[in-house]
Amino acid sequence: MTLAPGLLLLADSRLPTGGHAHSGGVEEAVRHGDVTGPPDLAAFLAARVPTTGLVAAACAAAACALAGEERGSPSPRGAQPGRPSLPAGAPGWARWEDALDARTPVAALREVSRAQGRALVRTVRRVWPEASLDGLGARPHQALVLGVATAAAGAGPDDAAALAVHHLVGQATTAAVRLLGLDPLALAGVHARALEAAVPTVARAAAAGAAAASADDPDLLPAATTPRPEVLAVLHARAEGALFAS
Repeated sequence: MTLAPGLLLLADSRLPTGGHAHSGGVEEAVRHGDVTGPPDLAAFLAARVPTTGLVAAACAAAACALAGEERGSPSPRGAQPGRPSLPAGAPGWARWEDALDARTPVAALREVSRAQGRALVRTVRRVWPEASLDGLGARPHQALVLGVATAAAGAGPDDAAALAVHHLVGQATTAAVRLLGLDPLALAGVHARALEAAVPTVARAAAAGAAAASADDPDLLPAATTPRPEVLAVLHARAEGALFAS
């Protein structure tokens, strides 16, 4: 299989997207004793990926499909026989922003998503100046920007979904190394196994995102959550002396 140009760059943690400043909820989980080692982190990710990860991945897949159609070059993997074509014209991003807001009930997490989205926009404008960012607003959700960037890199909705999950898992495992001083090799194993277990979630997210984009209906995006990390996100936003922004 030939990778789309730029896809490896989007997957690289060294790409300046602002993600290094966030722990994906791990810092507060560590503070409250929920995550103390690799097994705990694996359990944490096993809950987060099919819920929060599913939503972010589906939104990224939908944004990729919409942006690819707007550029006049829908992804090869999205152009399947019998699949309805996407609506003509530029996407109405505000409706997709609202849909992601509704699926992120905690204000602190909405702020995190938009802060990372804004950081990613700056990078995308430099690396892919042709990316269809118009209409996204000053502080768009990170998943939507990731989808647009994936389309600009020449990849498709399934790649956008996979990248969203990859970033979620990578953020958590990298933060755990810094917070707990754990063996990086052990956490690399946690990362790899989490991504392997996430394959069905990525497939579901890609299909849901592409279907929502085809119907031009953000209400078709999945909605799932994990209450305890959301409560911890509120506590983290109020905490002093935190190492990570979230």
